[in-house]
Amino acid sequence: MTFDHLPPVLADALAARGYEALTPVQAQVAEAEAKGRDLLVSAQTGSGKTVAFGLAMADELIEDGRLPFAAAPLALIVAPTRELALQVSRELGWLYAKAGARIATCVGGMDASRERRTLNQGAHIVVGTPGRLRDHLERGALDLEALHVAVLDEADEMLDMGFREDLEEILDATPETRRTLLFSATIPKPIAQLAKRYQRQALRISTVGEDRGHGDIAYQVVTVAPADIEGAVINLLRLHEPDTAMLFCATRDNVRRLHARLVNRGFAAVALSGEHSQSERNHALQALRDRRARVCVATDVAARGIDLPSLSLVVHVEIPRDAETLQHRSGRTGRAGKKGTAVLIVPYPRRRRVDGMLRGARIEAQWMNAPTADDVHKRDRERLIEKLLAPQEVDEDDVELGRRLLAERSAEDIAAALVRAHRAAMPPPEELLDNGPPARRERDERPDREPRERGPRREGFDDAAWFKLNIGRRQNADPRWILPLLCRRGHVTKHEIGAIRIGPGETLFSIPLAIADRFAEAVARTANQDGEDDSGVAITPAPGGATYPPRRDTGSRKPHTKPGGFKPKPFGKSKPRHQGNR
Repeated sequence: MTFDHLPPVLADALAARGYEALTPVQAQVAEAEAKGRDLLVSAQTGSGKTVAFGLAMADELIEDGRLPFAAAPLALIVAPTRELALQVSRELGWLYAKAGARIATCVGGMDASRERRTLNQGAHIVVGTPGRLRDHLERGALDLEALHVAVLDEADEMLDMGFREDLEEILDATPETRRTLLFSATIPKPIAQLAKRYQRQALRISTVGEDRGHGDIAYQVVTVAPADIEGAVINLLRLHEPDTAMLFCATRDNVRRLHARLVNRGFAAVALSGEHSQSERNHALQALRDRRARVCVATDVAARGIDLPSLSLVVHVEIPRDAETLQHRSGRTGRAGKKGTAVLIVPYPRRRRVDGMLRGARIEAQWMNAPTADDVHKRDRERLIEKLLAPQEVDEDDVELGRRLLAERSAEDIAAALVRAHRAAMPPPEELLDNGPPARRERDERPDREPRERGPRREGFDDAAWFKLNIGRRQNADPRWILPLLCRRGHVTKHEIGAIRIGPGETLFSIPLAIADRFAEAVARTANQDGEDDSGVAITPAPGGATYPPRRDTGSRKPHTKPGGFKPKPFGKSKPRHQGNR
Protein backbone atom coordinates (compact mmCIF):
# COMPACT_ATOMS: atom_id res chain seq x y z
CA MET A 1 0.00 0.00 0.00
CA THR A 2 1.20 3.53 -0.79
CA PHE A 3 0.80 6.51 1.52
CA ASP A 4 0.39 9.25 -1.08
CA HIS A 5 -1.53 11.52 1.28
CA LEU A 6 1.40 11.65 3.74
CA PRO A 7 4.65 13.64 3.51
CA PRO A 8 7.11 11.54 1.48
CA VAL A 9 9.69 11.28 4.28
CA LEU A 10 7.09 9.80 6.62
CA ALA A 11 5.67 7.50 3.92
CA ASP A 12 9.17 6.15 3.28
CA ALA A 13 9.71 5.61 7.02
CA LEU A 14 6.45 3.66 7.33
CA ALA A 15 7.29 1.49 4.32
CA ALA A 16 10.78 0.79 5.65
CA ARG A 17 9.22 -0.20 8.98
CA GLY A 18 7.03 -2.78 7.26
CA TYR A 19 3.71 -0.93 7.41
CA GLU A 20 1.25 -2.21 4.82
CA ALA A 21 -1.73 -0.20 6.08
CA LEU A 22 -2.50 2.38 8.74
CA THR A 23 -4.47 1.47 11.86
CA PRO A 24 -7.94 3.07 12.19
CA VAL A 25 -6.75 5.88 14.47
CA GLN A 26 -3.74 6.61 12.25
CA ALA A 27 -5.93 6.75 9.15
CA GLN A 28 -8.46 9.12 10.74
CA VAL A 29 -5.95 11.68 12.04
CA ALA A 30 -4.30 11.77 8.59
CA GLU A 31 -7.52 12.60 6.73
CA ALA A 32 -8.05 16.01 5.17
CA GLU A 33 -10.78 16.87 7.69
CA ALA A 34 -8.29 16.60 10.58
CA LYS A 35 -5.49 18.71 9.09
CA GLY A 36 -4.72 21.86 11.05
CA ARG A 37 -7.41 21.21 13.68
CA ASP A 38 -7.29 20.43 17.37
CA LEU A 39 -8.05 16.75 17.94
CA LEU A 40 -9.77 14.95 20.84
CA VAL A 41 -8.99 11.29 20.24
CA SER A 42 -10.08 8.23 22.20
CA ALA A 43 -8.36 5.01 21.20
CA GLN A 44 -7.38 1.89 23.07
CA THR A 45 -3.86 1.09 24.19
CA GLY A 46 -1.96 -0.69 21.42
CA SER A 47 -3.88 0.96 18.57
CA GLY A 48 -0.86 2.85 17.21
CA LYS A 49 -1.48 6.20 18.92
CA THR A 50 2.17 7.29 18.92
CA VAL A 51 2.51 7.03 15.16
CA ALA A 52 -0.96 8.60 14.87
CA PHE A 53 -0.01 11.87 16.53
CA GLY A 54 3.35 11.75 14.74
CA LEU A 55 1.43 11.82 11.46
CA ALA A 56 -1.10 14.37 12.72
CA MET A 57 1.51 17.01 13.56
CA ALA A 58 3.61 16.54 10.40
CA ASP A 59 2.14 19.50 8.48
CA GLU A 60 3.15 21.92 11.29
CA LEU A 61 6.73 20.61 11.42
CA ILE A 62 7.96 19.58 7.96
CA GLU A 63 8.99 22.15 5.34
CA ASP A 64 10.34 20.98 1.97
CA GLY A 65 10.82 17.45 3.25
CA ARG A 66 12.78 18.39 6.38
CA LEU A 67 12.34 20.05 9.74
CA PRO A 68 13.69 23.63 9.66
CA PHE A 69 16.28 24.97 12.07
CA ALA A 70 14.61 25.64 15.43
CA ALA A 71 16.12 27.42 18.41
CA ALA A 72 13.07 26.44 20.49
CA PRO A 73 10.88 23.30 20.34
CA LEU A 74 8.20 23.08 17.67
CA ALA A 75 6.33 20.13 19.19
CA LEU A 76 5.81 18.97 22.78
CA ILE A 77 4.51 15.53 23.82
CA VAL A 78 3.55 14.96 27.46
CA ALA A 79 3.22 11.37 28.74
CA PRO A 80 2.33 10.06 32.23
CA THR A 81 5.36 7.80 32.87
CA ARG A 82 9.04 7.50 32.07
CA GLU A 83 8.57 4.26 30.13
CA LEU A 84 5.85 5.70 27.91
CA ALA A 85 7.85 8.89 27.28
CA LEU A 86 10.91 6.85 26.27
CA GLN A 87 8.79 4.66 24.02
CA VAL A 88 7.24 7.73 22.34
CA SER A 89 10.71 9.17 21.80
CA ARG A 90 11.88 5.94 20.12
CA GLU A 91 8.82 5.76 17.86
CA LEU A 92 9.11 9.37 16.73
CA GLY A 93 12.85 8.84 16.26
CA TRP A 94 12.43 6.35 13.39
CA LEU A 95 9.34 8.11 11.99
CA TYR A 96 11.11 11.49 11.69
CA ALA A 97 14.66 10.22 11.11
CA LYS A 98 14.78 11.14 7.40
CA ALA A 99 13.30 14.56 8.20
CA GLY A 100 16.33 15.38 10.36
CA ALA A 101 14.41 15.69 13.61
CA ARG A 102 16.26 16.36 16.87
CA ILE A 103 14.30 14.85 19.76
CA ALA A 104 14.91 15.60 23.45
CA THR A 105 13.53 13.36 26.20
CA CYS A 106 12.93 14.83 29.68
CA VAL A 107 11.85 12.35 32.34
CA GLY A 108 12.30 11.86 36.06
CA GLY A 109 15.14 9.60 37.15
CA MET A 110 17.49 10.81 34.40
CA ASP A 111 20.28 13.40 34.52
CA ALA A 112 18.48 16.77 34.55
CA SER A 113 21.63 18.76 33.72
CA ARG A 114 22.23 16.69 30.59
CA GLU A 115 18.60 17.27 29.55
CA ARG A 116 19.07 21.03 29.97
CA ARG A 117 22.18 20.95 27.76
CA THR A 118 20.23 19.08 25.08
CA LEU A 119 17.44 21.66 25.24
CA ASN A 120 19.95 24.52 24.99
CA GLN A 121 21.49 22.96 21.87
CA GLY A 122 18.08 23.02 20.18
CA ALA A 123 15.43 20.32 19.71
CA HIS A 124 12.53 20.13 17.28
CA ILE A 125 10.47 17.75 19.42
CA VAL A 126 10.46 17.45 23.23
CA VAL A 127 8.96 14.39 24.93
CA GLY A 128 8.65 14.25 28.70
CA THR A 129 6.72 13.59 31.87
CA PRO A 130 4.69 16.42 33.49
CA GLY A 131 6.84 16.90 36.60
CA ARG A 132 10.20 17.05 34.79
CA LEU A 133 8.84 19.31 32.01
CA ARG A 134 7.42 21.72 34.58
CA ASP A 135 10.76 21.76 36.39
CA HIS A 136 12.64 22.67 33.18
CA LEU A 137 10.00 25.29 32.38
CA GLU A 138 10.31 26.98 35.78
CA ARG A 139 14.13 26.95 35.55
CA GLY A 140 14.02 28.60 32.13
CA ALA A 141 15.58 25.66 30.30
CA LEU A 142 12.38 24.88 28.32
CA ASP A 143 11.14 27.64 25.99
CA LEU A 144 7.65 26.99 24.62
CA GLU A 145 7.00 30.36 22.95
CA ALA A 146 7.57 28.98 19.42
CA LEU A 147 5.55 25.80 19.95
CA HIS A 148 3.35 24.68 17.03
CA VAL A 149 1.83 21.49 18.48
CA ALA A 150 1.16 20.21 22.00
CA VAL A 151 0.21 16.54 22.50
CA LEU A 152 -1.16 15.02 25.72
CA ASP A 153 -0.78 11.24 25.52
CA GLU A 154 -2.95 9.13 27.86
CA ALA A 155 -4.42 12.29 29.34
CA ASP A 156 -6.89 10.37 31.51
CA GLU A 157 -4.06 8.58 33.27
CA MET A 158 -2.18 11.84 33.89
CA LEU A 159 -5.22 13.35 35.58
CA ASP A 160 -5.72 10.19 37.66
CA MET A 161 -2.09 10.47 38.80
CA GLY A 162 -2.60 14.05 39.99
CA PHE A 163 -0.81 15.94 37.20
CA ARG A 164 -3.60 18.44 36.42
CA GLU A 165 -1.72 21.42 37.93
CA ASP A 166 1.47 20.52 36.06
CA LEU A 167 -0.39 20.14 32.77
CA GLU A 168 -2.16 23.47 33.18
CA GLU A 169 1.09 25.31 33.92
CA ILE A 170 2.75 23.74 30.87
CA LEU A 171 -0.14 24.51 28.52
CA ASP A 172 -0.51 28.05 29.86
CA ALA A 173 3.11 28.69 28.80
CA THR A 174 2.41 27.79 25.15
CA PRO A 175 1.13 30.16 22.40
CA GLU A 176 -2.63 30.35 21.86
CA THR A 177 -2.04 29.62 18.17
CA ARG A 178 -0.72 26.12 18.85
CA ARG A 179 -2.58 22.95 17.90
CA THR A 180 -3.58 20.78 20.85
CA LEU A 181 -3.90 17.03 20.31
CA LEU A 182 -5.42 15.19 23.25
CA PHE A 183 -5.24 11.38 23.22
CA SER A 184 -7.04 9.36 25.89
CA ALA A 185 -8.42 5.83 26.19
CA THR A 186 -11.61 7.28 27.67
CA ILE A 187 -13.13 10.75 27.84
CA PRO A 188 -14.43 11.22 31.39
CA LYS A 189 -15.68 14.59 32.65
CA PRO A 190 -12.23 15.92 33.77
CA ILE A 191 -10.82 15.23 30.28
CA ALA A 192 -13.78 16.97 28.65
CA GLN A 193 -13.20 20.02 30.90
CA LEU A 194 -9.50 20.09 30.03
CA ALA A 195 -10.33 19.89 26.31
CA LYS A 196 -12.88 22.70 26.60
CA ARG A 197 -10.32 24.99 28.23
CA TYR A 198 -7.34 24.37 25.95
CA GLN A 199 -8.83 23.31 22.61
CA ARG A 200 -10.72 25.24 19.93
CA GLN A 201 -13.49 23.45 18.02
CA ALA A 202 -11.68 20.15 18.37
CA LEU A 203 -12.48 17.31 15.99
CA ARG A 204 -13.70 14.31 17.97
CA ILE A 205 -12.23 10.98 16.84
CA SER A 206 -13.06 7.65 18.47
CA THR A 207 -11.91 4.20 17.46
CA VAL A 208 -12.96 2.49 20.71
CA GLY A 209 -15.29 -0.45 20.03
CA GLU A 210 -18.81 0.07 21.34
CA ASP A 211 -19.48 -3.52 22.27
CA ARG A 212 -16.21 -4.85 23.67
CA GLY A 213 -12.79 -3.95 25.01
CA HIS A 214 -9.95 -5.28 22.83
CA GLY A 215 -10.98 -7.49 19.94
CA ASP A 216 -7.64 -9.31 19.88
CA ILE A 217 -7.63 -10.18 23.59
CA ALA A 218 -9.31 -13.29 25.03
CA TYR A 219 -10.45 -12.61 28.61
CA GLN A 220 -10.53 -15.38 31.20
CA VAL A 221 -11.56 -15.28 34.86
CA VAL A 222 -9.99 -17.83 37.19
CA THR A 223 -11.71 -18.26 40.56
CA VAL A 224 -9.53 -19.42 43.46
CA ALA A 225 -9.40 -19.66 47.21
CA PRO A 226 -7.60 -16.60 48.66
CA ALA A 227 -4.70 -18.79 49.82
CA ASP A 228 -4.25 -20.20 46.29
CA ILE A 229 -3.58 -16.95 44.41
CA GLU A 230 0.19 -17.32 44.03
CA GLY A 231 -0.14 -21.01 43.27
CA ALA A 232 -2.65 -20.19 40.54
CA VAL A 233 -0.18 -17.68 39.04
CA ILE A 234 2.51 -20.37 38.83
CA ASN A 235 0.14 -22.87 37.22
CA LEU A 236 -1.10 -20.30 34.69
CA LEU A 237 2.46 -19.50 33.64
CA ARG A 238 3.24 -23.20 33.30
CA LEU A 239 0.02 -23.98 31.42
CA HIS A 240 0.39 -21.17 28.85
CA GLU A 241 4.22 -21.14 28.62
CA PRO A 242 4.09 -17.65 27.01
CA ASP A 243 7.04 -16.03 25.27
CA THR A 244 6.53 -13.06 27.60
CA ALA A 245 4.00 -12.58 30.41
CA MET A 246 3.16 -9.57 32.55
CA LEU A 247 1.75 -9.98 36.06
CA PHE A 248 0.03 -6.99 37.66
CA CYS A 249 0.04 -6.37 41.43
CA ALA A 250 -1.42 -3.45 43.36
CA THR A 251 1.56 -2.52 45.57
CA ARG A 252 5.36 -2.51 45.55
CA ASP A 253 5.46 -5.00 48.44
CA ASN A 254 3.29 -7.47 46.55
CA VAL A 255 5.48 -7.07 43.45
CA ARG A 256 8.57 -7.77 45.54
CA ARG A 257 7.04 -10.84 47.21
CA LEU A 258 5.64 -12.42 44.03
CA HIS A 259 8.86 -11.75 42.10
CA ALA A 260 10.92 -13.46 44.81
CA ARG A 261 8.56 -16.45 44.80
CA LEU A 262 8.79 -16.87 41.03
CA VAL A 263 12.58 -16.56 40.96
CA ASN A 264 12.85 -19.15 43.75
CA ARG A 265 10.66 -21.50 41.72
CA GLY A 266 12.95 -21.21 38.68
CA PHE A 267 11.16 -18.65 36.50
CA ALA A 268 13.21 -16.07 34.61
CA ALA A 269 11.42 -13.03 36.04
CA VAL A 270 12.04 -9.30 36.48
CA ALA A 271 10.19 -6.71 38.59
CA LEU A 272 9.02 -3.15 37.84
CA SER A 273 7.70 -0.81 40.51
CA GLY A 274 8.17 2.70 41.83
CA GLU A 275 11.04 1.60 44.06
CA HIS A 276 13.27 0.76 41.08
CA SER A 277 15.61 3.31 39.55
CA GLN A 278 15.49 4.20 35.87
CA SER A 279 18.64 2.17 35.26
CA GLU A 280 17.08 -0.89 36.91
CA ARG A 281 13.93 -0.45 34.82
CA ASN A 282 15.93 -0.19 31.62
CA HIS A 283 17.87 -3.37 32.43
CA ALA A 284 14.62 -5.22 33.25
CA LEU A 285 12.96 -4.18 29.99
CA GLN A 286 16.05 -5.09 27.97
CA ALA A 287 16.09 -8.53 29.60
CA LEU A 288 12.48 -9.00 28.44
CA ARG A 289 13.21 -7.80 24.91
CA ASP A 290 16.19 -10.10 24.38
CA ARG A 291 14.36 -13.05 26.06
CA ARG A 292 16.72 -13.41 29.02
CA ALA A 293 13.58 -12.95 31.12
CA ARG A 294 10.07 -14.12 30.24
CA VAL A 295 7.98 -12.84 33.16
CA CYS A 296 7.54 -9.26 34.36
CA VAL A 297 5.88 -8.53 37.73
CA ALA A 298 4.76 -4.90 37.83
CA THR A 299 2.51 -2.28 39.36
CA ASP A 300 0.02 -0.39 37.18
CA VAL A 301 2.04 2.83 36.99
CA ALA A 302 5.39 1.13 36.35
CA ALA A 303 3.96 -0.81 33.39
CA ARG A 304 2.54 2.26 31.63
CA GLY A 305 3.88 2.63 28.12
CA ILE A 306 5.69 -0.71 27.98
CA ASP A 307 5.53 -2.17 24.48
CA LEU A 308 6.78 -5.76 24.21
CA PRO A 309 5.96 -7.39 20.85
CA SER A 310 6.29 -10.89 22.31
CA LEU A 311 3.88 -10.24 25.21
CA SER A 312 1.04 -12.77 24.87
CA LEU A 313 -0.23 -13.19 28.44
CA VAL A 314 -1.36 -10.62 31.01
CA VAL A 315 -2.35 -11.85 34.49
CA HIS A 316 -4.22 -9.57 36.88
CA VAL A 317 -2.88 -11.07 40.11
CA GLU A 318 -4.84 -8.45 42.05
CA ILE A 319 -8.18 -7.17 40.79
CA PRO A 320 -8.01 -3.82 38.94
CA ARG A 321 -9.63 -0.91 40.74
CA ASP A 322 -11.99 -0.20 37.82
CA ALA A 323 -12.80 -1.17 34.23
CA GLU A 324 -10.45 1.46 32.77
CA THR A 325 -7.49 0.04 34.70
CA LEU A 326 -8.50 -3.44 33.55
CA GLN A 327 -8.38 -2.37 29.91
CA HIS A 328 -5.14 -0.39 30.32
CA ARG A 329 -3.45 -3.41 31.91
CA SER A 330 -4.84 -5.89 29.40
CA GLY A 331 -3.86 -3.61 26.51
CA ARG A 332 -0.20 -4.53 27.02
CA THR A 333 -1.03 -7.63 24.94
CA GLY A 334 -3.12 -8.10 21.79
CA ARG A 335 -1.27 -5.27 20.04
CA ALA A 336 -0.74 -4.58 16.33
CA GLY A 337 -3.12 -7.34 15.24
CA LYS A 338 -1.56 -10.07 17.40
CA LYS A 339 -3.65 -12.25 19.70
CA GLY A 340 -3.29 -12.11 23.48
CA THR A 341 -4.82 -13.52 26.65
CA ALA A 342 -5.77 -11.57 29.79
CA VAL A 343 -6.51 -13.59 32.94
CA LEU A 344 -8.10 -12.18 36.09
CA ILE A 345 -7.39 -14.15 39.26
CA VAL A 346 -10.46 -13.66 41.46
CA PRO A 347 -10.77 -14.87 45.07
CA TYR A 348 -14.20 -16.40 45.67
CA PRO A 349 -15.48 -13.48 47.80
CA ARG A 350 -14.74 -11.00 44.96
CA ARG A 351 -16.61 -12.73 42.14
CA ARG A 352 -19.66 -10.47 42.19
CA ARG A 353 -17.53 -7.32 41.99
CA VAL A 354 -15.56 -8.63 39.00
CA ASP A 355 -18.72 -9.80 37.27
CA GLY A 356 -20.15 -6.28 37.54
CA MET A 357 -16.90 -4.72 36.29
CA LEU A 358 -16.86 -6.93 33.21
CA ARG A 359 -20.51 -6.24 32.41
CA GLY A 360 -19.92 -2.49 32.76
CA ALA A 361 -16.96 -2.69 30.37
CA ARG A 362 -18.95 -4.90 27.96
CA ILE A 363 -16.25 -7.55 28.08
CA GLU A 364 -17.17 -11.19 27.49
CA ALA A 365 -14.97 -13.38 29.66
CA GLN A 366 -14.72 -17.12 30.14
CA TRP A 367 -15.07 -18.17 33.80
CA MET A 368 -13.07 -21.21 34.88
CA ASN A 369 -11.24 -22.88 37.72
CA ALA A 370 -7.50 -22.46 38.18
CA PRO A 371 -5.39 -24.98 36.26
CA THR A 372 -4.34 -27.87 38.45
CA ALA A 373 -1.01 -29.67 38.51
CA ASP A 374 -2.63 -32.46 36.45
CA ASP A 375 -3.75 -29.91 33.83
CA VAL A 376 -0.19 -28.61 33.55
CA HIS A 377 1.32 -32.10 33.28
CA LYS A 378 -1.19 -33.01 30.54
CA ARG A 379 -0.31 -29.86 28.57
CA ASP A 380 3.42 -30.57 29.08
CA ARG A 381 2.98 -34.00 27.52
CA GLU A 382 1.21 -32.50 24.49
CA ARG A 383 3.91 -29.84 24.03
CA LEU A 384 6.71 -32.38 24.37
CA ILE A 385 5.21 -34.72 21.79
CA GLU A 386 4.66 -31.80 19.37
CA LYS A 387 8.23 -30.63 19.85
CA LEU A 388 9.86 -34.03 19.43
CA LEU A 389 7.75 -35.04 16.44
CA ALA A 390 8.36 -31.78 14.59
CA PRO A 391 10.77 -32.02 11.61
CA GLN A 392 14.35 -31.38 12.70
CA GLU A 393 17.51 -30.49 10.81
CA VAL A 394 20.36 -32.67 12.07
CA ASP A 395 24.04 -32.85 11.17
CA GLU A 396 26.37 -35.83 11.06
CA ASP A 397 27.52 -35.33 14.66
CA ASP A 398 23.90 -35.59 15.87
CA VAL A 399 23.38 -38.80 13.91
CA GLU A 400 26.61 -40.30 15.23
CA LEU A 401 25.68 -39.45 18.82
CA GLY A 402 22.26 -41.03 18.28
CA ARG A 403 23.86 -44.26 17.04
CA ARG A 404 26.15 -44.37 20.07
CA LEU A 405 23.24 -43.93 22.45
CA LEU A 406 21.24 -46.66 20.72
CA ALA A 407 24.21 -48.98 21.03
CA GLU A 408 24.33 -48.47 24.79
CA ARG A 409 20.61 -48.15 25.66
CA SER A 410 17.26 -49.14 24.25
CA ALA A 411 15.18 -46.59 22.36
CA GLU A 412 12.64 -46.66 25.19
CA ASP A 413 15.28 -45.78 27.80
CA ILE A 414 16.64 -42.95 25.66
CA ALA A 415 13.15 -41.52 25.09
CA ALA A 416 12.38 -41.68 28.83
CA ALA A 417 15.65 -39.89 29.66
CA LEU A 418 14.80 -37.20 27.11
CA VAL A 419 11.37 -36.67 28.74
CA ARG A 420 12.93 -36.45 32.21
CA ALA A 421 15.47 -33.88 31.01
CA HIS A 422 12.70 -31.81 29.44
CA ARG A 423 10.60 -31.83 32.63
CA ALA A 424 13.59 -31.06 34.87
CA ALA A 425 14.17 -27.81 32.96
CA MET A 426 10.71 -26.46 33.89
CA PRO A 427 9.43 -25.26 37.29
CA PRO A 428 7.02 -27.80 38.81
CA PRO A 429 3.33 -26.77 39.04
CA GLU A 430 1.59 -26.08 42.34
CA GLU A 431 -0.83 -28.37 44.15
CA LEU A 432 -3.75 -26.05 44.95
CA LEU A 433 -5.57 -26.23 48.26
CA ASP A 434 -9.04 -25.96 46.77
CA ASN A 435 -9.89 -26.73 43.16
CA GLY A 436 -13.57 -26.27 43.98
CA PRO A 437 -16.63 -27.04 41.89
CA PRO A 438 -16.96 -25.64 38.35
CA ALA A 439 -16.56 -21.85 38.46
CA ARG A 440 -19.87 -19.98 38.47
CA ARG A 441 -20.88 -16.38 38.70
CA GLU A 442 -22.30 -15.24 42.00
CA ARG A 443 -25.70 -14.47 40.52
CA ASP A 444 -26.00 -18.03 39.19
CA GLU A 445 -25.67 -19.64 42.62
CA ARG A 446 -28.61 -20.90 44.64
CA PRO A 447 -28.68 -19.40 48.14
CA ASP A 448 -31.74 -21.45 49.09
CA ARG A 449 -29.97 -24.79 49.38
CA GLU A 450 -30.24 -26.70 52.62
CA PRO A 451 -27.52 -25.74 55.13
CA ARG A 452 -24.62 -28.15 55.33
CA GLU A 453 -21.15 -28.10 56.79
CA ARG A 454 -18.32 -28.58 54.30
CA GLY A 455 -14.98 -30.19 54.83
CA PRO A 456 -13.71 -32.12 57.87
CA ARG A 457 -15.39 -31.38 61.18
CA ARG A 458 -13.05 -29.77 63.73
CA GLU A 459 -13.36 -30.08 67.49
CA GLY A 460 -14.02 -26.96 69.54
CA PHE A 461 -12.35 -25.79 72.77
CA ASP A 462 -13.89 -25.72 76.26
CA ASP A 463 -13.15 -21.97 76.62
CA ALA A 464 -13.34 -20.31 73.25
CA ALA A 465 -14.02 -16.95 71.64
CA TRP A 466 -16.02 -17.04 68.43
CA PHE A 467 -15.23 -14.97 65.36
CA LYS A 468 -17.03 -14.46 62.08
CA LEU A 469 -15.96 -14.39 58.42
CA ASN A 470 -18.06 -12.51 55.87
CA ILE A 471 -18.02 -15.47 53.50
CA GLY A 472 -19.98 -18.70 53.35
CA ARG A 473 -21.06 -21.45 50.99
CA ARG A 474 -22.07 -18.93 48.34
CA GLN A 475 -18.39 -17.88 48.18
CA ASN A 476 -17.12 -21.49 48.12
CA ALA A 477 -15.93 -21.24 51.74
CA ASP A 478 -14.10 -24.41 52.67
CA PRO A 479 -11.84 -25.30 55.64
CA ARG A 480 -9.09 -26.32 53.20
CA TRP A 481 -8.45 -22.67 52.30
CA ILE A 482 -10.05 -20.95 55.30
CA LEU A 483 -7.49 -22.53 57.65
CA PRO A 484 -4.41 -21.10 55.85
CA LEU A 485 -6.13 -17.72 55.61
CA LEU A 486 -6.85 -17.62 59.36
CA CYS A 487 -3.30 -18.71 60.18
CA ARG A 488 -1.83 -15.99 57.96
CA ARG A 489 -4.15 -13.21 59.16
CA GLY A 490 -4.17 -14.11 62.86
CA HIS A 491 -0.57 -15.34 63.22
CA VAL A 492 -1.69 -18.66 64.71
CA THR A 493 -1.20 -22.32 63.84
CA LYS A 494 -3.94 -24.57 62.49
CA HIS A 495 -4.00 -26.42 65.84
CA GLU A 496 -5.05 -23.18 67.56
CA ILE A 497 -8.21 -22.91 65.46
CA GLY A 498 -11.21 -24.82 66.77
CA ALA A 499 -14.58 -25.59 65.22
CA ILE A 500 -15.45 -24.07 61.84
CA ARG A 501 -19.13 -23.75 60.96
CA ILE A 502 -19.96 -22.61 57.45
CA GLY A 503 -23.31 -21.00 56.74
CA PRO A 504 -24.82 -19.70 53.50
CA GLY A 505 -23.28 -16.23 53.73
CA GLU A 506 -20.94 -16.31 56.75
CA THR A 507 -18.60 -18.62 58.63
CA LEU A 508 -18.09 -18.92 62.39
CA PHE A 509 -14.93 -20.30 63.97
CA SER A 510 -13.53 -20.57 67.48
CA ILE A 511 -10.20 -19.49 68.99
CA PRO A 512 -9.01 -20.40 72.53
CA LEU A 513 -9.72 -17.57 75.00
CA ALA A 514 -6.07 -17.54 76.05
CA ILE A 515 -4.94 -16.27 72.63
CA ALA A 516 -8.10 -14.46 71.47
CA ASP A 517 -6.74 -10.98 72.22
CA ARG A 518 -3.53 -11.68 70.30
CA PHE A 519 -5.49 -13.14 67.41
CA ALA A 520 -7.79 -10.09 67.21
CA GLU A 521 -4.82 -7.67 67.24
CA ALA A 522 -3.07 -9.58 64.43
CA VAL A 523 -6.25 -9.61 62.36
CA ALA A 524 -6.59 -5.83 62.76
CA ARG A 525 -2.97 -5.28 61.64
CA THR A 526 -3.43 -7.37 58.50
CA ALA A 527 -6.66 -5.64 57.41
CA ASN A 528 -7.10 -2.52 55.30
CA GLN A 529 -9.12 0.53 56.28
CA ASP A 530 -12.34 -1.31 55.38
CA GLY A 531 -11.47 -4.14 57.75
CA GLU A 532 -10.82 -6.58 54.89
CA ASP A 533 -7.77 -8.19 53.32
CA ASP A 534 -6.84 -7.95 49.64
CA SER A 535 -9.27 -10.74 48.74
CA GLY A 536 -12.24 -9.03 50.45
CA VAL A 537 -12.40 -11.26 53.53
CA ALA A 538 -13.28 -9.56 56.83
CA ILE A 539 -12.80 -11.20 60.25
CA THR A 540 -14.81 -9.80 63.16
CA PRO A 541 -15.82 -10.99 66.62
CA ALA A 542 -19.06 -12.94 66.45
CA PRO A 543 -22.05 -11.53 68.36
CA GLY A 544 -21.85 -13.04 71.83
CA GLY A 545 -18.05 -13.17 71.85
CA ALA A 546 -16.75 -15.99 74.06
CA THR A 547 -19.72 -18.30 73.62
CA TYR A 548 -20.76 -21.32 71.68
CA PRO A 549 -23.27 -20.40 68.97
CA PRO A 550 -26.43 -22.51 69.06
CA ARG A 551 -26.26 -25.80 67.23
CA ARG A 552 -29.13 -26.55 64.87
CA ASP A 553 -29.57 -30.09 66.15
CA THR A 554 -29.26 -29.68 69.94
CA GLY A 555 -30.80 -26.27 70.60
CA SER A 556 -29.25 -23.24 72.30
CA ARG A 557 -26.73 -23.39 75.05
CA LYS A 558 -26.45 -20.80 77.68
CA PRO A 559 -23.59 -18.38 76.93
CA HIS A 560 -20.65 -18.56 79.28
CA THR A 561 -17.73 -16.21 79.68
CA LYS A 562 -14.81 -15.89 82.03
CA PRO A 563 -13.85 -12.67 83.75
CA GLY A 564 -10.81 -11.04 82.27
CA GLY A 565 -11.18 -12.97 79.02
CA PHE A 566 -11.62 -11.71 75.51
CA LYS A 567 -13.90 -8.68 75.22
CA PRO A 568 -15.34 -8.23 71.75
CA LYS A 569 -16.12 -4.85 70.30
CA PRO A 570 -19.73 -3.74 70.84
CA PHE A 571 -22.10 -4.80 68.13
CA GLY A 572 -25.49 -3.51 67.16
CA LYS A 573 -28.50 -5.73 66.82
CA SER A 574 -27.92 -8.55 64.41
CA LYS A 575 -30.38 -10.73 62.53
CA PRO A 576 -30.96 -14.26 63.85
CA ARG A 577 -28.86 -16.67 61.86
CA HIS A 578 -31.90 -18.46 60.42
CA GLN A 579 -32.92 -15.21 58.68
CA GLY A 580 -29.65 -14.74 56.84
CA ASN A 581 -30.89 -16.16 53.53
CA ARG A 582 -34.37 -14.71 53.35
